[in-house]
Amino acid sequence: MIDSATLLTLLGLAIIAAPAGLLASFFLAFMLDRRPSEESVGRILKAAIAVSLLAAITAAGVMIGTGRDHYPIVLGDWVVAPNFHLRFQFILDLLSLSYVILALVLCNIIGAFSTRYLHRERGYNRFFVLFAIFLLGMVVAALSDTVETLFAGWEMVGLSSVLLIAFFQERPAPPRNGLRVWIVYRVCDAALMLAAVLMHELSGGGDFDHLVGAGAWPHVGEVPMAPHFVLLGALFVIAAAGKSALIPFSGWLPRAMEGPTPSSAVFYGALSVHLGAFLLLRINPLLASSVWLSAVVVALGLVTAVFAFLAGRVQTDIKSALAFASLAQVGIIFAEIGLGLDYLALVHLLGHACLRTLQFVRAPSLLHDHHQLENAIGARPEDEKPGWEHKLSPRWQARLYRFSLERGYLDSLLEKLAVRPFLWLFHGLDALDRGIAARLGDRSISAWAPKPRRPE
Repeated sequence: MIDSATLLTLLGLAIIAAPAGLLASFFLAFMLDRRPSEESVGRILKAAIAVSLLAAITAAGVMIGTGRDHYPIVLGDWVVAPNFHLRFQFILDLLSLSYVILALVLCNIIGAFSTRYLHRERGYNRFFVLFAIFLLGMVVAALSDTVETLFAGWEMVGLSSVLLIAFFQERPAPPRNGLRVWIVYRVCDAALMLAAVLMHELSGGGDFDHLVGAGAWPHVGEVPMAPHFVLLGALFVIAAAGKSALIPFSGWLPRAMEGPTPSSAVFYGALSVHLGAFLLLRINPLLASSVWLSAVVVALGLVTAVFAFLAGRVQTDIKSALAFASLAQVGIIFAEIGLGLDYLALVHLLGHACLRTLQFVRAPSLLHDHHQLENAIGARPEDEKPGWEHKLSPRWQARLYRFSLERGYLDSLLEKLAVRPFLWLFHGLDALDRGIAARLGDRSISAWAPKPRRPE
């Protein structure tokens, strides 16, 4: 008879092993130069997600039946040194199981939709390899109980997201926009890495238990606030803001719509855009122990929600409009987290992710229905403006429209403050490298060249 602890360990490993096996099977087919058929890809994908989802639901049922509110799964210490250890550890609790079940359900829906949406697409197999990387990264990030495992899943989600933005690589715009998104992701990844280093300096490890306590989420304990803890919380907030496209990182969100509709639905409408909110929910005691950090999170969320509402009203394509609508709700979720409404934020996150997935998947057929409606009535239906717009003067309406159309000038601001300095630095280093190589090349040629003989 297997006890509950062993059963939960096996179920937790099965949740991760199924997406890992899916990715391994795709890579094995690639290494053997065997391209599976579309039907085989669809069956393998559905089977792997079904196994992982069944294990997650069973684990939730076992925890409810046994009265456990959290259960850690330790895979051992990978590095052990005096006052330092590197541990890969996962956690089964309300937050992790809720998010991983949401991710598996939505990925199953999008996977089934993609098998038909991308039928006979030239990059069909490439899409599902990247989709498998995203699925594994999302599961690892959702179940992580250390900053190392979180960073591993975080990186897999970011890498697959960027490569799917540049999926249609025969056009110039997708690779360019994917590179811009990758630059923003590097900023938030650097903040998360610095937070990991600071956690190791403070506690000798990256375990979240050492940071927020060993209790069940969300009532896990309080953090004794000191300047280094405030800095740690600020780094986590920067990482979350970059991943969830909060101000001032919101400029990359409409660029991410260059990818296929299925990836836009599951990444920037449902899961990836909420990963920053998930991170703040995981470290909520750190925020609750600092009034200033909570105020910053609330301010970022509300400002982002207002900005996304204004920018979304002037978008001319449905995917960008849905992206900004999703960003507005993400901003409200961040404000709820900053106010300490953790349960409300979690429920809001789960419901909003499901709604946006439905809207993104429905978008192509919705456009078809609107075109038929326009053909039937012979004109385009007029949108009603909200009442507060009529109270503004025409001059302020024009200014507000220009601000919204330019998306708050965030692209130009980030280009001046982040992109151009790096480009100037790289061009300067390239010119210096070429100059040194040219001088060394001239010296080597002169050293090995035969000396001319004197005339006799």
